[in-house]
Amino acid sequence: MRCQKCDLMKKIWIFALAACLLGIPSYAIEQTEDIESEVSAVTMVFQNGRIHVTNAEGMYLQVFNLTGVRVANIRIDSDDKIISLNIPRGCYIMKVGKVVRKVTIK
Repeated sequence: MRCQKCDLMKKIWIFALAACLLGIPSYAIEQTEDIESEVSAVTMVFQNGRIHVTNAEGMYLQVFNLTGVRVANIRIDSDDKIISLNIPRGCYIMKVGKVVRKVTIK
């Protein structure tokens, strides 16, 4: 005797696997390359309490502490911007668009 639940689970598993394999669009690789080229255009360099952001005009610099609380939200109004951060010592996560950097302020 075969288990009906086992047969049903096998059918569901096969259906889900086929849906995943057949449901992936062929243009996904091209989209990934486009996103990577956009992300690589934005740069962030942190040095001496200041952050230098390039190619991010119109975006926001978001600074989060390690508990996930946003401690700063600064609009970037030019393609080449240097921002002085007046935040306490510690570790922070800085985000501009899709670019994220971990920074330690000593």
